[in-house]
Amino acid sequence: MSQQTEFLPVNIAVLTVSDTRTLADDRSGDTLVERLTAAGHKLADRAIVKDDAAVIADQFRKWINDPAVDCIISTGGTGVTGRDVTPEALEAVAEKIIPGFGEMFRWISFQKIKSSTIQSRACAGVANGTYIFVLPGSTGACKDGWDEILLHQLDIRHKPCNFVELMPRLKEHLA
Repeated sequence: MSQQTEFLPVNIAVLTVSDTRTLADDRSGDTLVERLTAAGHKLADRAIVKDDAAVIADQFRKWINDPAVDCIISTGGTGVTGRDVTPEALEAVAEKIIPGFGEMFRWISFQKIKSSTIQSRACAGVANGTYIFVLPGSTGACKDGWDEILLHQLDIRHKPCNFVELMPRLKEHLA
């Protein structure tokens, strides 16, 4: 008789990076919140910050140091223009980068928008036991990132492996 793994909700903070959006018109942030709660996860916090690497990194650090946050998903600031600095903010705080996340995101995105996906700098990392996933600011990108990657990798029942089963071991180097 095989033992069924029970779902384990993850505490997820959602960050929108934008110089113009507010909670009233943040469709990408809303998309992420709707999807993560529908999947059974908990919204730990939500914020909107300007496209400023230091401000973004400070918000990341706040949540990285909050034991009530297991995972951060940000949306916005991943392009190549001068104000797009979310990947740089991730690099400033991450202990480890997860290159496969960005690679997989662009592969999925390529199926829909072809070579335009080359402009995306979607990326991910981990710091102080907290996962950080950086998605582009469009609702389509948020849907793709959640539906095709994070929905599965943030579900402990996903086999053969997932990010949740690794959570207890993310701070081994700090012991």
